[in-house]
Amino acid sequence: MYDIPVTLTSAPKPKPQDESKLGFGQIFTDHMFIMDYALGRGWFDARVVPYGPFTMDPACTVLHYAQEIFEGMKCYRRKDGGLQLFRPRDNFARMNRSAVRMGMPEIDIEEAMAGLTALLRADADWVPSAPGTSLYIRPTMIATDVMLGVHASHTYRFYIICSPSGAYYAKGLAPVGIYVEPELVRAVRGGVGFTKTGGNYAASILAGAIAEEKGYEQVLWLDGKENRYIEEVGSMNMFFKFKDALITPPLLGSILGGITRDSIIKLARSMGVNVEERRLTVQDVFDASESGDLEEAFGSGTAAVVSPVGRLCWKDREIEISGGKIGALTQKLYDTLTGIQYGEREDPFGWVVRLD
Repeated sequence: MYDIPVTLTSAPKPKPQDESKLGFGQIFTDHMFIMDYALGRGWFDARVVPYGPFTMDPACTVLHYAQEIFEGMKCYRRKDGGLQLFRPRDNFARMNRSAVRMGMPEIDIEEAMAGLTALLRADADWVPSAPGTSLYIRPTMIATDVMLGVHASHTYRFYIICSPSGAYYAKGLAPVGIYVEPELVRAVRGGVGFTKTGGNYAASILAGAIAEEKGYEQVLWLDGKENRYIEEVGSMNMFFKFKDALITPPLLGSILGGITRDSIIKLARSMGVNVEERRLTVQDVFDASESGDLEEAFGSGTAAVVSPVGRLCWKDREIEISGGKIGALTQKLYDTLTGIQYGEREDPFGWVVRLD
């Protein structure tokens, strides 16, 4: 249905030889997908072209008023050498929800899929094969009007770039320490907290630096109204395993509706786990730790999939969770979900999109 023209680079870059040193988001493939938008015309000129810089006017709208959204997904290489994606249409659907809130045009999901597929076919050799590695995919939309004025742009650019990424847990699934931010607020209901826009991440940088100075890897955000209810951790959704339920904060407009979060909920329920989406205060968590009711905690997101939490600091108190080790349910969810993503386990949910 969509004929995506492909212009291959005449100067391909050398591909990484040591996949144990890929890191994250530091190396980029030979090509990128681009399409442009103009008010009254819609999206046009979809194409795959050699990767390279954009020329932007200093007055470009995105640089001044931050009309920008993005997504994150991965392409996985199976043991048989084939490639597959995990819930890509759900990522593009979420991008459209972000677009609506940010006053930006929605994309045609199938056109975006066609563009992504054409890009991945052009850069198929860039998808690493070592255990735990993947090709990270970053779809992005930016406002491109050249003028100063706070209103929606009339022109936009949508593009997709890719980066071969190393194993997130090269040395094993080690639990992280999390610092509960007591004062700063990242998002409130009615704002843009549920969107995947750069401003949400910029708002977390200061708190992240504070947490790092205190010896913690991540920041746990509380609600912006009462500063009591748990929301999300950095770029991840949060889960707490109590004796009788796996609990995660509900999607009330101030946190991102993670694709991995939704996958964890569906997967856990299929295993017979009682999953509850309900509000939970940080005091509830500390009380449960004291009573012995808190068994495990972990974050979920595209990059890490599942990130176990071993320590939680709130004000002048710190608790250890699951003995500072990964919990049994956390490990099972990680193994099962990554097994589906890499094609090593059955996919009863129809999440995987094979490219061959």
